[in-house]
Amino acid sequence: FRDFARALPAPILANITEFGQTPLLTVQELAAAQVGMVLYPLSAFRAMNRAAQRTYEAIRRDGTQRGVLDQMQTRMELYESIGYFAYEERLDALYADKAA
Repeated sequence: FRDFARALPAPILANITEFGQTPLLTVQELAAAQVGMVLYPLSAFRAMNRAAQRTYEAIRRDGTQRGVLDQMQTRMELYESIGYFAYEERLDALYADKAA
């Protein structure tokens, strides 16, 4: 990456995918190599697939998802992460104006 940064007068983007040929450098190492942006296009996808696989294996084995509940995001955690309540408030305000 450093060689590209020296040779090209443009921002350098690193596309980091697991199990490829590019070593898994840290953000600090990439910054030191003058990389301006880093993409991790499949990291979460692969982790989600593994989690789904383990969940369905547990359901198949145990006949229930009880054994993996502690690994799941709760409804409240989901709502907090996506700002659900703020969205509901904006939606309520929008429709309250139209109903009046």
